[in-house]
Amino acid sequence: MPQSTSPERSARAEFQAGVVAMLPAAVAVIPFGLLFGALAASKGLTTLEVLLMSGIVFAGASQFIAVELWLEPAPWALLGLTALTVNLRHVMMSASIARRLGTFSPPGKLIALFFLADEVWALAERRAGEQGLHRAFYAGLAAVMYLNWLLWTGLGTGLGVVIANPAAWGFDFAFTALFIGLVAAFWSGRTSAIVVAVSAIAAILLERTAGGVWHIMAGGAAGMLA
Repeated sequence: MPQSTSPERSARAEFQAGVVAMLPAAVAVIPFGLLFGALAASKGLTTLEVLLMSGIVFAGASQFIAVELWLEPAPWALLGLTALTVNLRHVMMSASIARRLGTFSPPGKLIALFFLADEVWALAERRAGEQGLHRAFYAGLAAVMYLNWLLWTGLGTGLGVVIANPAAWGFDFAFTALFIGLVAAFWSGRTSAIVVAVSAIAAILLERTAGGVWHIMAGGAAGMLA
């Protein structure tokens, strides 16, 4: 007779599956982590301060914008408002993934949502749609992305100048390719095509006419309406 699988072993297997699923995204993040560390160091931030920022904020786009706006003394109100604007898409992502966290305790849900990044959300949603979302699988996703971001942003304070221009190395397309792959994983025919097209058109139009970061929310909202 086949041996039964213990809960501990199952959790370990789910965690390992989450780690493996996140590895391609982690590789794509490396040049941008290095670049962020270099930019932050050029504004006078120490390695420890960069690590604290990455660990507490854990939002790449917001961190890049914050560094661009960084002055002495730091304009805290402006930095906070800008970070909030850029990360408004997390409202939609958290509302979506919250449906999948039925086995998480209330404190566990809050912890899980702290580690919610675009890649974590996409891979967790896909897994939930295929076979349900195990807490250990989510932990594997989050652990890799979080520790990976800390590692490369910290190293970037000393090494990031090597790739000061990601486009010269072809790294600027890494995130684009990654998100194309994530979207493809959710593809379900004509309906997906309509949602993607409407979202893209709305985002492009607003970015071209209004600028700023509101096109991120516009694309998401238009896709949901479609």
